[in-house]
Amino acid sequence: MTAGTGGTTTLTFREAFREAIRDAMLRDDRVFVMGEDVGRYGGCFGVTRGLLEEFGPERIRDTPLSESGFVGAGIGAAMNGMRPIVEIMTVNFSLLALDQIMNNAATMLHMSGGQVNVPVVIRMTTGAGRQLAAQHSHSLEGWYAHIPGLRLLAPATLEDARGMLWTALEDPDPVLIFENGALYPVSGQLADDAGPVDIDTAAIRRSGDDVSLIAYGGSVPRAMQAAELLAADGIAAEVLDLRTLRPLDTAAILATVTRTHRAVVVDEGWRSGSLSAEVVARIVEGAFYELDAPVVRVCGAEVPIPYAQHLEQAAIPQPEGIALAARELVTAHG
Repeated sequence: MTAGTGGTTTLTFREAFREAIRDAMLRDDRVFVMGEDVGRYGGCFGVTRGLLEEFGPERIRDTPLSESGFVGAGIGAAMNGMRPIVEIMTVNFSLLALDQIMNNAATMLHMSGGQVNVPVVIRMTTGAGRQLAAQHSHSLEGWYAHIPGLRLLAPATLEDARGMLWTALEDPDPVLIFENGALYPVSGQLADDAGPVDIDTAAIRRSGDDVSLIAYGGSVPRAMQAAELLAADGIAAEVLDLRTLRPLDTAAILATVTRTHRAVVVDEGWRSGSLSAEVVARIVEGAFYELDAPVVRVCGAEVPIPYAQHLEQAAIPQPEGIALAARELVTAHG
């Protein structure tokens, strides 16, 4: 981190996530971190680096390669009054703990008649762009967004990377945070007094009245770049950052479509059965008569994410492709 002027500091997303964890552990001694290599190694992506030395092994706990086991332990700890932060290396590996997440964490409140909350936060990396190939690079958050009983967060800004965790820990029910791995080394300015943020609402990242670009997580910066390309053509794109994938902020989605009357939904996940499909369905259900053109989707290619850099980049939405889709939408239905 580098101190800046005007009460800001330059830091990366990785550092912002780390600051969020440190802040949470200082606020509440019930908070602890558990996961594979989170201690001495500092986390497989370096997010927890230095925390073992600061907080000790009782609160920064390395676990065996046993996703189902340590996620289950986190759920049990949460049910007994602790506030665990469970780190899973990538969303691909989270499938090994899907039974714990879906059949225990997500159901406990309902199955107990509202008597048992599970205030666990589970962080995991998602997305491509780091040449880690198929088994480390997929975007499966849309699958989890299908499950009632879970709240899903996808930070796309430094403010949200820094601020979502504490709010999530205050939620009495399970929260999953999907951190796009391509964002970890990205740096920017963050206010020194940045803190907890709202996790209920979507956010307009750029205003416009010609077309809405609806995105989340790692797709938001690409949508912002696409909006710059469109501006050069005289097209004003509004960028809506969904932020929370479950429950979706449907009101914000319908509001932006009502302003621009055209929408492009950007999703790094596979198109079939994707989160983008849910967003499109809600637009059609709630704002069909506001549309001047069919909704367009720009999604990840329906292939396992390739290792080769040029193929990997071709498999996920890029600013040029997003801009092309929006430009065609505006010019064909102007």
